[in-house]
Amino acid sequence: MAIHRSGFVNIIGNPNTGKSTLMNELIGERLSIISSKAQTTRHRIHGILNGDDYQIVFSDTPGILKPHYKLQEKMLSFVDESLIDADVFLYMVEIGEKAFENDYIIKIKNLNRPTLLLLNKIDLSANDEVAVKVSEWEKILPKAEIIPLSALHKANTAYVKERIIANLPEGPAYYDKDQLTDKPEKFFVSEIIREKILMYYDKEIPYSTEVVVEEFKEDENIIRIRAIIYCTRESQKGILIGHNGVAIKKTGTQARKELEAFFQKKIFIELIVKVDKDWRDNDTKLKRYGYSM
Repeated sequence: MAIHRSGFVNIIGNPNTGKSTLMNELIGERLSIISSKAQTTRHRIHGILNGDDYQIVFSDTPGILKPHYKLQEKMLSFVDESLIDADVFLYMVEIGEKAFENDYIIKIKNLNRPTLLLLNKIDLSANDEVAVKVSEWEKILPKAEIIPLSALHKANTAYVKERIIANLPEGPAYYDKDQLTDKPEKFFVSEIIREKILMYYDKEIPYSTEVVVEEFKEDENIIRIRAIIYCTRESQKGILIGHNGVAIKKTGTQARKELEAFFQKKIFIELIVKVDKDWRDNDTKLKRYGYSM
């Protein structure tokens, strides 16, 4: 009988190292939103990759940061949670990152599970610099397999997949073989809208907003969506809406196009902006918005 391998492969690293880009590339679908801004990923997002003889349950996690408010504490708790159930760790760094032993590397060492240290964005460096960085990280994580790659340009990502499968334990599938994620459709709607906010607004606004999908009605030919964008100040509300509603219309139009590609259906979307000034530091509201273990 053929061996079947399965397990949880958790991606950990600092903000903006390319964790979401890698998971999307390995799965072949855009499950995690991507932007050039730090703290793009706020939740722990599972993506499932199936083969005849394996099932990989990837976990994309928020970047490791020093929390300044309760939302960031919740985000970091998702990283802590990912340490508990990992069968394989992908610890992701970028080529320009200083090699040093932080608290999470120490925890990963102590857990003594298969670890791939992924040295990302090698397209931004010369070969000799890559060799130097590999040597530096070998001293920090001597038991890890170090793989240079470019997730954006798909360089070495196929090899990363091979090494993940080789390190998985034998076991049955955890999810149905045709399942892509454990997140509901509403989650991806809110994430796609939030991605557009990250793209089109600057400074503190993307970090002060939360998107809540209040209505998701699917008919045979169309999905009708009403979502509320919460921000922390009236001045931010004005910027989000823009003069004569131009800014919010642009956000809605771009989100609609993305959602139509995602769901392969016509989308009608209504965006409403409201102020909820303390949501980032209120445990009850954070739980209501999905930030709970």
